[in-house]
Amino acid sequence: MSHQAFDPHATLDHLARGARGERLVHVRHLPRREAELVPWPTWVDPGVYAAWSGAGVTHLWSHQREMADLARTGRHTVCATGTASGKSLGFLVPVLTALAEGSHAPTGRGATALYLAPTKALAADQLARLEAMAVPDVRAAVYDGDTPTDERRWIRDHAHYVLSNPDLLHHSLLPGHQHWAPFLRALKFVVVDECHVYRGVFGAHTSAVLRRLLRVAARYGSRPTVLLASATVAEPARLARALIGQDVVAVTHDGSPREATTFALWEPPMTSADTRRSAVSESASLLADLVLQDVQTVAFARSRVGVEVVASSTRRDLSEVDPTLVSRVAAYRGGYLPEERRELERGLRERQLLGLAATSALELGIDIAGLDAVVIAGWPGTRASLWQQAGRAGRTGTESLAVLVAADDPLDTYLVHHPEAIFEAPVEASVFDPENPYVLTPHLAAAAAELPLTEADTQWFGPTLPRLADALVAGGVLRRRPAGWFWARSDRPSDHVELRGIGQTVRIVESRTGRVLGTVDEARAHSAVHTGAVYLHQGHPYVVSELDLIDASAQVVAGDPGWSTQARSTSEFRILRADRQHQWGAATLSFGAVEVTSQITSFLRRLPTGEVIGEHPLDLPVRTLSTMAVWWTLPEDELALAGVGEPEIPGALHAAEHASIGLLPLVATCDRWDIGGVSTALHTDTGLPTVLVYDGHPGGAGFAEQGFRQARQWLAATVETVQACECAVGCPSCVQSPKCGNGNSPLSKVGAVRALQHLLAEQGRPR
Repeated sequence: MSHQAFDPHATLDHLARGARGERLVHVRHLPRREAELVPWPTWVDPGVYAAWSGAGVTHLWSHQREMADLARTGRHTVCATGTASGKSLGFLVPVLTALAEGSHAPTGRGATALYLAPTKALAADQLARLEAMAVPDVRAAVYDGDTPTDERRWIRDHAHYVLSNPDLLHHSLLPGHQHWAPFLRALKFVVVDECHVYRGVFGAHTSAVLRRLLRVAARYGSRPTVLLASATVAEPARLARALIGQDVVAVTHDGSPREATTFALWEPPMTSADTRRSAVSESASLLADLVLQDVQTVAFARSRVGVEVVASSTRRDLSEVDPTLVSRVAAYRGGYLPEERRELERGLRERQLLGLAATSALELGIDIAGLDAVVIAGWPGTRASLWQQAGRAGRTGTESLAVLVAADDPLDTYLVHHPEAIFEAPVEASVFDPENPYVLTPHLAAAAAELPLTEADTQWFGPTLPRLADALVAGGVLRRRPAGWFWARSDRPSDHVELRGIGQTVRIVESRTGRVLGTVDEARAHSAVHTGAVYLHQGHPYVVSELDLIDASAQVVAGDPGWSTQARSTSEFRILRADRQHQWGAATLSFGAVEVTSQITSFLRRLPTGEVIGEHPLDLPVRTLSTMAVWWTLPEDELALAGVGEPEIPGALHAAEHASIGLLPLVATCDRWDIGGVSTALHTDTGLPTVLVYDGHPGGAGFAEQGFRQARQWLAATVETVQACECAVGCPSCVQSPKCGNGNSPLSKVGAVRALQHLLAEQGRPR
């Protein structure tokens, strides 16, 4: 099959030949979409227009023009359109025009702009595009943690367009804003690219940083217009408003062309009574098959280990059929080194590479074109990511093929059997809580160090500012004076806050060399790197010899002991307050604040067969988490009416809890590792059988609240997934959890279905 003759339908028929046909669950044809072309605005700078028209861009797509016109009038704007829809041009037209116009000012910098991206690679790619366009009189530069010291002063004093990230803004630019005074006085635009990435705790941190930036800019007399670009998300204006605390106009009608795509949903076969073949192994087989057919393909896996397995398994399969193709398969391991990216792009562009295994780093960081097919090993977490990954194929005007391979997980199982939930449902809302006190409080301390806080700063940080600032005074962090709240310590507050998490991180140190392999959140450390744990790093096993919580380090020794480990734990919760409730007949659905206490008590050693060969006690402290949760209660007599007798209640509720955790990402942009759950046959605070799902971050992250808001859809999908699963008594595709602290016992699949069905049936009934 030649590249020019690529036929996605024939290719899919080949993949699903013979017995494999049963694995092809659904095929959807996404038709071609024509471009909506509009003329360039008359106000565009001639040099800016010349740069693009010289590259053949003589018209804009409708959404690009809409965003540009809104930005020109000073409206905060978010553009939420599909992959490869040219969002960058939509914000670059007004930004570069303003910079070019400002270059004629006496200072040479009558206008400046700041571009923020979640990764260094995106900023570097944006700079490469700008340099290729060579817009006259506009000086652009990347300013991040890798920028040499001697270049930093020049960028501060002379650059018109600075490309950076929220981390640099937080740790360097804002604490040293006096050095940036001329740049900030002229600040006309702030661009926030890929803003759908800012969700959960990272979203709350980024929101606080952006509000600090706007506050400091106002101190220098500038009121920059914020332009945000996003993959398609639900309620983009709401997301953007949460990020900057001001009203934002959304541009959502996509005027870009799109070639036709054939999209297949694929479910690996059962290998035993209760497990399926892994999505990674199945994807490797598909990738090898596609390479043999001369179909240039990228296969996405969710982890670096998964990427290595896909690449090595694909090469192994090819070596048995056509060894000459082995060298045409590569793994993309991240790191974003420029030379690696260039080599990868060259290999793909020249078709030296036919098969590539990649993490989602490729989804955002590198612009590649001309691929025939995409294989996605397991649901990538959100519909936004799914469309980003699928959009990597067919970007040069040819039809493409995308295959989603379901993982052994409740959400994947539900989605491949409910294609409407992928193709007809709106994308998820990116959720976070900008007023999470655990996130906002340290940022208020940082803001006070930048400029003293006053009551008027509630316009930036919300109505809780006075209460949180007074708490910082009580802790000796701030000092209260008539003029406001002042930083009261000698150190820098920004040094104590990491944007991509909350709390302490634990270093994982190789004992023999002292090399730091990586870090893990303190919350995860208890279960992942306790003494005796087997820890995997880039596919290599290590055994933890000691976890030192005081030193925040775990010492590990390289080697495979021949078994894996699983932590056992106990958990309970206390309801602090119910903020909102729905009465569903005899059932009650609630959302509010809870305190979850948990303790890792022991760990199991398991052979590769799953056989337990020992349980070993651990002496770790109790952890307390104050967070937000959604919970439901159903009286015992109602459960009895549903066919769940008293002895079966613990297993039924436990199974329902696991399944609902697995399905919450259907309605909220979270991963099952971002949330937790507890269930009990009789809870002290409710006096009833209770199932609770909570945000796994102090103060909450917005996920449980989204579950409360969309409870009907969430719980209906949960019961349907469990009921439809092919297994007999429960498996990883429905009610078993990979992180259960009780060893997935007790579990009652049948009881979970009956309890959830009765719960949903109660909705709409009088109390």
